[in-house]
Amino acid sequence: MRATHPTVSLPMPTAFLDELHARAARHRRTILFPEANDPRTLGAVAELARRESVLPVLVHAGCALAVPEGIGSVDIRYDARRPLVVEHLLQRRAAKGMTRDEAERLASDPLYAADALVALGCADGCVAGACHTTAEVLRAALWTVGAAPGVRTVSSAFYMLVPHFRGTDDEVLTFTDCAVVPDPSARQLADIARAAAVDRARIVGDEPRVAMLSYSTMGSADGASISRIREALELLRCEMPGLIVSGELQADAALLPELARRKAPDEAAAGRANVLVFPSLDAGNIGYKLVQRLAGAMAIGPILQGLAMPCSDLSRGATADDIVHVAAITALQATTPAATT
Repeated sequence: MRATHPTVSLPMPTAFLDELHARAARHRRTILFPEANDPRTLGAVAELARRESVLPVLVHAGCALAVPEGIGSVDIRYDARRPLVVEHLLQRRAAKGMTRDEAERLASDPLYAADALVALGCADGCVAGACHTTAEVLRAALWTVGAAPGVRTVSSAFYMLVPHFRGTDDEVLTFTDCAVVPDPSARQLADIARAAAVDRARIVGDEPRVAMLSYSTMGSADGASISRIREALELLRCEMPGLIVSGELQADAALLPELARRKAPDEAAAGRANVLVFPSLDAGNIGYKLVQRLAGAMAIGPILQGLAMPCSDLSRGATADDIVHVAAITALQATTPAATT
């Protein structure tokens, strides 16, 4: 599904963003931009070069570009790696009916070519979506890169910058999944939570504390969705035994220490959760928009998660600044997984 608003809707606090770019700059990952003819993309890559937070490279197919100074550029029609892109596409998709002619055609598409170059190890990540739909971005990523080992579900997260509500500082909360999986199974919920936890450690840099959200707290109610959450929790605890995760929790028990002490006193994530896993796309999408609009929170995303290598989606309403920040997140997604994996 497509977010209908810009990736970042309000002015962003500088502290989190400065730290985001500073951490990305320590690795200086190569990030590809296949929407090279979009003015917002050109503005973003110029700003990224100035910040030195990533090494931006424009990928195109013959368009006349005014490439900003210090920016790499790849014309995929003549690039020496194009035959490798064709073979990679055939290797991944021939069994599903892709012909060589179709692979040749897709190898000339900057989006598919850029993602294939990421998959081949020629770059660390890709950022697109200002001119492509979420479906197009996701399809290209799945056809070329695929899901990470052990992950069956590619999903998304919003990074919500919320005013302080349990202390003196503003916070960054992960809301997942709010944009991709409509009605997740227990297996999918476990995958969504796992991917969100791994990415939070990379992107925000703190320890993930995961709450599996519900209308029930620790058996206060029952129902089909609650059974799915409990099954997902068992899967997650088996696969990530070191992860701090609790459920099922109502949102107030997940976020507020005084309520957690009454409702879920023995749950490690209760009252201090920073990753909120919603039971459905309805709940997640409604939840992030309510927090954004009523609490004045700021939403960065949707950020695709669970891919073997990062290929990020943008809102088609994204600004150049949005692209800059998503590129830094993409670079951090490409870093070595944290201990939570």
